Amino acid sequence: MFETIGLEKKDGIAVLTIRRPEALNALNGQVLEEMKQCVDEVQQDSEIRALIITGEGRAFVAGADIGAQSKLDVEGGRNWGIFGSRLFRQIELLEIPTIAAVNGFALGGGCELAMACDLILASDKAKFGQPEVGLGITPGFSGTQRLPRKVGIGKAKELIFTGKMIKADEAEKIGLANRVVPADKLMEEAKSLAGEILKNAPIAVKYAKAAIDRGADMDVDNGIRLENELFAMCFATKDQKEGMNAFLEKREAEFKNK
Repeated sequence: MFETIGLEKKDGIAVLTIRRPEALNALNGQVLEEMKQCVDEVQQDSEIRALIITGEGRAFVAGADIGAQSKLDVEGGRNWGIFGSRLFRQIELLEIPTIAAVNGFALGGGCELAMACDLILASDKAKFGQPEVGLGITPGFSGTQRLPRKVGIGKAKELIFTGKMIKADEAEKIGLANRVVPADKLMEEAKSLAGEILKNAPIAVKYAKAAIDRGADMDVDNGIRLENELFAMCFATKDQKEGMNAFLEKREAEFKNK
């Protein structure tokens, strides 16, 4: 169905794999268009409760296609940035948890894609960076907005102004990556993490994600009000009854997403 993207769905987990290894999975128009179709499909599939994004070969995504970008004028650059940023924002706003399984280079648009996910698992071979200023441009797919929110303004400025590349262990140290795992265990660990999430009540996980993401843009008092409302809404679900009854009865809960 797709030439540059693989999409596998099993046991409530979708795995989106960028498959352009000969170009280190660099993002061009076709990749973004096909990724958009995959994300739309995942968004519309009520059976999918977690999404893992990874890359094939030595790279997660080594950046955007420089050959294609070199031909852009101001209007073309604007449209390119808007399309990529909207797609990554769509990923960020998915109601289900998303995990970036970063297997190799995550540079430029690759780092921005990883940051659009809720969680980042990094292979011990992974490398991160926003090297755009060395090409005469700024990050274009929202890197200047997400990186400061991930690692703080000072560290984000250092990484973006210098364009330097950092290894997985430093990414974990500064809070960019959640965890570093052996390269040969990356997908196993990503699926295991998704499986841990899937054991819990889907609506509660969705509400928790909403409370964190929406609350991050509010002052603390409005964030607390949002949490209170979402907390209260949980008590209208069958899963809340099931979860608490299972706890009291000392058995495993069987959540139905209702």
